[in-house]
Amino acid sequence: MSLQDEISACRLCASRFAATATGHRPRPVAWFEPTARLMVAGQAPGARVHASGLPFNDASGARLRDWMGVQPEVFYDRARVAIVPMAFCFPGYDAKGSDLPPPPICAATWRARVLAALPQLRLTLLVGGAAMGWHLGRGPVSARVAAWRHSAATGVFPLPHPSWRNTGWLRRNPWFEAELVPDLRAAVAGVLDHDGA
Repeated sequence: MSLQDEISACRLCASRFAATATGHRPRPVAWFEPTARLMVAGQAPGARVHASGLPFNDASGARLRDWMGVQPEVFYDRARVAIVPMAFCFPGYDAKGSDLPPPPICAATWRARVLAALPQLRLTLLVGGAAMGWHLGRGPVSARVAAWRHSAATGVFPLPHPSWRNTGWLRRNPWFEAELVPDLRAAVAGVLDHDGA
């Protein structure tokens, strides 16, 4: 059984998800191949991704692809782009309708194995606080993103989550789209064009 198949069969959080306001079943979304050179490390699939099985299949994904400067056919090419969130399943909503955080057991169980299975990675995009916390240690998201030049030099771009909820943050920080996004697009193009595709 492949690692992707093992993840897809995971039911570690079945009772946890059944107890949420959504009362859903696990549906892990594992999206990677060993040849991927770029990794998008997000938080966890949302309800729409849970329904479709396609990561970032929403407005957040459209914004993220715009930041990266890639079309969907490139973004969804598993041989080139690995989409590896901190939890592979939709965590559900709380009683107020807010997203629950990714269960730590998912990263504890799978993350080291997945990263070991991606030997060609050259660029990592840390999308949101959960991914930044795991990869960079705890710290404020805004400060991490503001220090992007230092991280980018090591092949890591910390990014705010591309959710509509962060539109205000983007307006208050115009340097993000004026300075970081062009460098991000250049880095993404450099990594993905390297294989001649």
